[in-house]
Amino acid sequence: MTKQSDAREQVRDLIEQLAVGDAIPSERQLTLDLGVSRLTVRAALDELVREGHLVRRRGAGTFVSEPKIAQELTMSSFTDDIRARGMTPSSRTLELEIVQAGARLGRVLHVSPSEPVVVARRLRLADRETMAIETLHVRESLIPGLSKHDLEDGSFYELLRNRYGIVIVGGHQTIEPTVTNEEESAALGVPLHSPAFLFERVTRSESGEIVEFVSSIYRGDRYRLITELSVRPTPRRTGVPIAMYDDGLGT
Repeated sequence: MTKQSDAREQVRDLIEQLAVGDAIPSERQLTLDLGVSRLTVRAALDELVREGHLVRRRGAGTFVSEPKIAQELTMSSFTDDIRARGMTPSSRTLELEIVQAGARLGRVLHVSPSEPVVVARRLRLADRETMAIETLHVRESLIPGLSKHDLEDGSFYELLRNRYGIVIVGGHQTIEPTVTNEEESAALGVPLHSPAFLFERVTRSESGEIVEFVSSIYRGDRYRLITELSVRPTPRRTGVPIAMYDDGLGT
């Protein structure tokens, strides 16, 4: 184990003994306590900040951050996920406009490029802390009269079901690592080029109709992804006689 790794693990042990929001000792104090150089301490702290265990506040120090939210890779809404963790979800609609689908959205939503599409961009929060930026794309004909306020009251899937009679039953989703650009960083309140996850989801209704395409940027320092794993059974080979395998030695 390197000096940096050892320092990181010792600071992790310290974090376990502190509460969320508590300040950790200064870099100078940690240098004395751990018996390593200040550069080694700083590198260890940088790593813990990137991983979301610590947060730096300019002019105040370094503090224990909130634990990351475990995001299960299932068909559920942000609102339901946050409520299930005992937190209060909320949304702030940044913009809502109606545009023509164009070639790319037309292919994704299975509509004509000239089809009117509602594009809504909203900030998702948990206990008033920013978590993600979500950009929603839905055919206007499916959600007539949708307003900015409608998207701030609760789950969009609940709204679809209760007002428009559309029940989401499945879809597919891709996830890839990314970093925040200037606009995303400003909205989320994080430094430029902060680690993030890009979620892209296409959902369908009970009738098999494509309902929405959603592109979301989730803060990498506040989320970790979890999934249930299982071992696939090894296919059994059948109908192949042993005599067909010839090792060249004869019988």
